[in-house]
Amino acid sequence: MLRLVFFLIILIHGLLHLLGFAKGLNLADVPQLSGKTIMPLSTSLSRIASWLWGITCIFFLLSGNLFFFKNEYWGWFGALAIILSQILIIVYWKDAKAGTIANIIILPAVIVSIAGWNFKQNINKEIKTILSEQSTPTSEIVGKESLTNLPYPVQNWLMHSGVVGKEKIHSVRLHQSGSMLTKPGGKWMPAVSEQYFTVDNPAFLWSVKMEMNSFLSMTGRDKFENGKGSMNIKALSLITVAKDEGEKIDQGTMLRYLAEIVWFPSAAFNEYMKWESIDSLTAKATMTYKGLNVSGIFSFDQIGNVIAFEAKRYGNFNGAYSMETWHINCREPRNFSGIIIPSKSDVTWKLKDGDFTWFKMEIKDIEYNKAELFPD
Repeated sequence: MLRLVFFLIILIHGLLHLLGFAKGLNLADVPQLSGKTIMPLSTSLSRIASWLWGITCIFFLLSGNLFFFKNEYWGWFGALAIILSQILIIVYWKDAKAGTIANIIILPAVIVSIAGWNFKQNINKEIKTILSEQSTPTSEIVGKESLTNLPYPVQNWLMHSGVVGKEKIHSVRLHQSGSMLTKPGGKWMPAVSEQYFTVDNPAFLWSVKMEMNSFLSMTGRDKFENGKGSMNIKALSLITVAKDEGEKIDQGTMLRYLAEIVWFPSAAFNEYMKWESIDSLTAKATMTYKGLNVSGIFSFDQIGNVIAFEAKRYGNFNGAYSMETWHINCREPRNFSGIIIPSKSDVTWKLKDGDFTWFKMEIKDIEYNKAELFPD
């Protein structure tokens, strides 16, 4: 509803600029712009100014429609429209206070939109850097002999997943949707995200946008690269809510990478991965890279589907880091490009005060060995 109201404000405000266009070119008699009226023109309009009124109208209409359809470029057209509108008001229509008020109402949303666009551009640069550091991929086919030294449940998983007989995965890109909580007992927020992985040189970048309501949103970026992790979360893409890096973040993001190899199973063969059998349905995985190592327990069903991952991970709780049990429930196996992976996951912190499930996600699409950005 709020989105519709804001769209109508932009639309009506834009159409009002046609009055200046029509009056300046004598296309119509506009009493509101003649003589002693509430909003009289301060000077006669030149033909150039008249066309500027029309162009401003077009920019507002274009901006409004792009906003309605959630196009990321709407803010740029809105900014141009506001600048032109305010110049015309100051020079030709000084008493048009209503127009200035409308510009002031639209301006904050425009600033947030442009900030979001800029945040995304910075993320895209980071993604390109990560992808460029991927070692030259080969067309190596995963053979059964690769399974020989692995524990039985891992062998069963890899055979069932379908990676045997297919090209080894070197890079991954995917889209997710889901919902997220920022604190126990809070309100679930819809979230959409993109994620990119490289496998030979393990790295990932995950970007997310959470909708708090029609106008308020949070954007975030989680990154693991060269054995180092970092995160950055902003409200409205402007106000930093959380930004951190260091050893505890390194450990957390590396554990996340380990857990998420379930989406590209051939990573299990890489030299940085070591496996230990626990029983017929569980195995311990240890990832060692750039002097850091992390471990977690993978659980499987009888068929070979991954059903859970659990590890001790650092998390920030009430402003302080502590190592807690981090559990991922994996469900609804789905075939993507011939590879069976869990399509849905629930992420839970097992805390002393009780379980805190904070993220529920679903993979909408995933592509392998396409080391480039998703098209806009």
